[in-house]
Amino acid sequence: MNQEEKPQILHATNHYLYYPDEKDVPAYLAYGFRPVFLLLAPYMIISMLLWGLVWSGAINIPFMDNVLVWHVYEMLFGILTIGALAFLSTGLPELFPGLVPLIGKRLKYVVLLWVAGRISFWLIDVTGVYLTAILNLSMLGWLIWFGRRAVLDKLQRHASLGYTLLALLIIEAWFFASMAGHASTPPMDILKIALGGHVVLILLALRRVNMEAVNELMEDKGIDDVYVSRPPLTNLAVFSVILFSVAEFLYPANSALGWIGLAVGAAVLAVTNDYILKDKFILGQPYVIYLALIFILIAAGYALMGWAILAEETHNLSHFRHFITSGGIGLSYVMVMMIISWIHTGRHLTSNIYTHSMVAAVVVATLMRGSIPFLESYSGELYLYSSLIWTLPFIIYIKLFFKFLTAPRADGVKG
Repeated sequence: MNQEEKPQILHATNHYLYYPDEKDVPAYLAYGFRPVFLLLAPYMIISMLLWGLVWSGAINIPFMDNVLVWHVYEMLFGILTIGALAFLSTGLPELFPGLVPLIGKRLKYVVLLWVAGRISFWLIDVTGVYLTAILNLSMLGWLIWFGRRAVLDKLQRHASLGYTLLALLIIEAWFFASMAGHASTPPMDILKIALGGHVVLILLALRRVNMEAVNELMEDKGIDDVYVSRPPLTNLAVFSVILFSVAEFLYPANSALGWIGLAVGAAVLAVTNDYILKDKFILGQPYVIYLALIFILIAAGYALMGWAILAEETHNLSHFRHFITSGGIGLSYVMVMMIISWIHTGRHLTSNIYTHSMVAAVVVATLMRGSIPFLESYSGELYLYSSLIWTLPFIIYIKLFFKFLTAPRADGVKG
């Protein structure tokens, strides 16, 4: 292919020009998302079952006598790094032509670093906090290095992703310093800041995911229109999330935090206005509904926390926060896994009973978990059944997508 032809190539195929010539690469290492999703789906299931056994007392893992803090850490940072690896290693070669895709042996070693981090986490009372810190900080640091072109890009088109990851690296280091006794800040307060950082990263990532998925969907459906994710709406939502996180850290007992929570809910919900196109109605399309539910769940979490603060029922904040974590963040992982697994294995974006069930399970599990303040007499059952239902999307994912991840692309091209 000569230089004159290159500018006409679509972004979605730019990386084929620079695909490594490594020999005998198995299909499951042919692109960054493949081994990630092969590991992430079963890890989500196993992890949730292990936590259920820990909370029920069936097994005893003391986690430095602070089980709750480490549970929150793992469900945030432990999952973040592998999810970010899939997103960056799949998206950056398309966004920045010339960036060589991560495949084969290099990909395997990075994935093994994440696996080592998870093993050190579950054995932290044996291996110690310093080994866990080194492995996990190394993983996030490597991701930032891999994505440095986004930050160094003169146009700064995707630099916000890199800056957010850098902020999360600093927050994670702060957390480990606290757990090792080198910082006086309570670790749970740090994790609340980290949650805000995760939401910001998801909002920024969803702008990119929406642009690809919704326009891909409209092209397949023959809808003659263009979806554009407008920066002002996302930027307002990002600003409001950061404001809430900082205010909660500095002034957790101030009633103004309640009003900020309501404002965050409104700002995040407003992002769904992007789905209202001028000429065509797309709100009935399944994937548009799926993606919109992420914003709705996150918005509900912040709004309910704001209401709880104003009603002086702060003991319910952790329950409502699960609308953000189990709901919005959980569904964002499910959606990214589904969309990438369809499009980047050479298939059309498809909705069916399986995809409907995956999304529905996340929503139902979240509603059950978040309704505990209103159904306290059933709290034991709601804790248990919401956890079990939350694992269903990942069980279905294994059934539906694993055969795609372990085979060459359906369209015959590399990756």
